[in-house]
Amino acid sequence: MLEPLFPKGTKASRPPVWPRRRLIDGIRFRVRTGVPWRDVPAEYGPWGRVYDVFRR
Repeated sequence: MLEPLFPKGTKASRPPVWPRRRLIDGIRFRVRTGVPWRDVPAEYGPWGRVYDVFRR
């Protein structure tokens, strides 16, 4: 359902280290619990990357 909203890659490159699904789950965790961005668990990816996806 969210796939059309994701930014499209412009060039072929190696696959991402953190799948977008995990990053989206990190955003959902943060919104649901209200923790600061730096306290998002590492299982969702680096907090900075999760925040970048949220800002986009």
